[in-house]
Amino acid sequence: MPKQRITKEMVVDAAFEIARTQGTEQIMVKNIANKLGCSVQPIYSYCNNMEGLYHDVEKKAACFIQEYLSSHIDRNNFFQSIGHAYIQLAKEEPHIFRMFILRKRESVHSLDDLYQSETDPQIAQFIADDLNISLAKAKELHLNMLIYTVGISTILATGAPDILTDEILAREETAYQAFLKQTLESERSK
Repeated sequence: MPKQRITKEMVVDAAFEIARTQGTEQIMVKNIANKLGCSVQPIYSYCNNMEGLYHDVEKKAACFIQEYLSSHIDRNNFFQSIGHAYIQLAKEEPHIFRMFILRKRESVHSLDDLYQSETDPQIAQFIADDLNISLAKAKELHLNMLIYTVGISTILATGAPDILTDEILAREETAYQAFLKQTLESERSK
């Protein structure tokens, strides 16, 4: 039987699956070779350094997360369902969630930078239109919910996966109502 030709895509896919099931700390040449059923030589031929491979795996994780979120969004309850999708992602895919959330962000120096780099600007416009509030207040509400949701999702993904989803969603709803009330009151007092 002829030997299978190992491609860079196969190496990245294997590294991604290792990261997904075992965590990024397990992305090692020998583990990738074992997953592919080959020697370490083909892995080394595609990886000048592990940093480049990690970068490729992070890009694959970002695509995975976008697809995951898109498939879990309720178009009739868009804003709330995004938060629920992040929470579900943290429970179902904790290693991928940690890889995405806990990565270094070189260009982020403020919460506004974070908001600009991590969100789709159409979401703030959707919130503004849906709630009949200013775009600035919609961004503020969205950022507050983003911080809250990522925080509670990080708790799930880093060591408390057994917290009941209903309990978390109830807390998220309470936070949303509090942030919404604050937003609407400040919008009226303008």
